[in-house]
Amino acid sequence: MQIWLMMVKRRTFPLLIASALAVMVYFIFTLPRSQPGNHQHLYPYHVSDQSITPVNDTKHFMVGAYKEHRLEGSSVRIISIFRRDSVQPLYCVFYCGSHWANGTKAEVQMHSDHFGFHFVTTDVLCPNLPDCNPSHVTLATQADAKLAQNQTFLRIQNLVKREEEEFQFNFTVCWSNLFGDYNNVLQVTQTLEMYKLLGVQHVVVYNTSCGPDLERLLQSYTQEGFVEVVPWPIDQHMNPSRGWQPSEHGGDIHYYGQLTTLNDCVYRHMYQSRYVLLNDIDELIAPYQHQTLPQMMDVLQRQNPKAEVFLIENHIFPKSQFEPSGRFERPRWRDVPGINIMEHIYREEPDYRIYHPSKMIVRPRAVEQTSVHSVLRNFGQTVKVPPNVCHIIHVRVPLRGGLTKKELHEDKRVWDYEKQLVPNVDKALEKAGLLRM
Repeated sequence: MQIWLMMVKRRTFPLLIASALAVMVYFIFTLPRSQPGNHQHLYPYHVSDQSITPVNDTKHFMVGAYKEHRLEGSSVRIISIFRRDSVQPLYCVFYCGSHWANGTKAEVQMHSDHFGFHFVTTDVLCPNLPDCNPSHVTLATQADAKLAQNQTFLRIQNLVKREEEEFQFNFTVCWSNLFGDYNNVLQVTQTLEMYKLLGVQHVVVYNTSCGPDLERLLQSYTQEGFVEVVPWPIDQHMNPSRGWQPSEHGGDIHYYGQLTTLNDCVYRHMYQSRYVLLNDIDELIAPYQHQTLPQMMDVLQRQNPKAEVFLIENHIFPKSQFEPSGRFERPRWRDVPGINIMEHIYREEPDYRIYHPSKMIVRPRAVEQTSVHSVLRNFGQTVKVPPNVCHIIHVRVPLRGGLTKKELHEDKRVWDYEKQLVPNVDKALEKAGLLRM
């Protein structure tokens, strides 16, 4: 103790600390380092932090791995993107929490909707293994686990099968996909604020790219916790199409991989959200006989107790037709890029003589595979919701361009929410720094 006090008095204590740090640095940089292989019993070496992960030695990609609680014999479902003309035998290799398991043959299920493009959304089903409670999985061209350990693994999600009363969200909206320089800030803000008023708690956006103002808006909503942005760099892996016909639009995959993101979003929220709405960023699924979506769905579910998929008609509101009074032509919104949906109250009557697409509200636990306008495989019944109960408000270029204003239907449903909607939109734009004072 006397020596210690003498060192402090003589101000040699800082020198002592410096010497100790020097010794620590020496040992850190000179002692042999353990190799990744020495920790294989603790954790997989490569774990992907990307939304699109290439499968080694193939032309395929993994997107998300999910514990499958509904199918007997299947342990994990991997949502993937496969090149249709290049399918080869693949093996599921699991990391079982304390050990690796040799690969088991994967069951490859390519979705029926691909519209003729080279790449298709694909489910890969991995079988149950005895004595394995997997935390990570990968796809490999060889069954030997030692060889597969150099592959990139996905974390398995949905490990816990939660009950509805445990879900984080009641209603989640899945938007896909955002690409190009899309910068429709005002319409997106109005739609998000409308969804809040309608009872939605969570909105998911798969984003390849967008305009700078919309990027700021989405960041603001993300910080708030209402929006989740999933990076979707599909253009780094292939040439995505901007359309649905390869002969007309070219590219390798339909609409920037829209079918894949819809399926992935369903599985992401299978045990997080009671309902999932599958629609586009410029569409609003709106109830017409109820104030909120929860009120509407409670009634529809009682009327259709076995229904799991609810089809909602798409109704076009031409952006070329304006409400004549200029009631919502607000000066504060004039410099905000995008469409003001409150100015467009005229609705086309769908031509039921031809195919009329719908979007969906689904209970995700009943969906196995989905397309854009209908599910491909599901475990329950499908119900078409009457348009007077609910339909989509879709403000865009007219579908039936020859119709005059007199031939359109006046539809002011959004105006019913005016008192809360207008100030909420102002606050959201101000918060994102997109509204001039």
